[in-house]
Amino acid sequence: MLTPKYPAPDTYSPPNPVAPDPATAPPAVPAAPTPAPVPARASVQLTPGSAVALVAGGGAVVLIVGAVLVSLLLAVAITGVSVAVVAVVLRLLVRDMQKGR
Repeated sequence: MLTPKYPAPDTYSPPNPVAPDPATAPPAVPAAPTPAPVPARASVQLTPGSAVALVAGGGAVVLIVGAVLVSLLLAVAITGVSVAVVAVVLRLLVRDMQKGR
């Protein structure tokens, strides 16, 4: 039941290659010369505009991440306070029930 089922192996056999006849072969085309290698740049060059854009983008990311983290912290704090209030109310109710009021 849990044993894998493998597909049947392929039965395709490639056709036999036919050697081209040298009498009907087209004339050989000379290979194009290889282009000169382009020197690699070692560093990234920043223009003043791209530097300002980079700083603005980084600042925006920091502000967004900070806002998300603060909102998560606020949600945890509100949840903790509400759980504490519910615990106090339940404790008072249980104490009142035990005293027979």
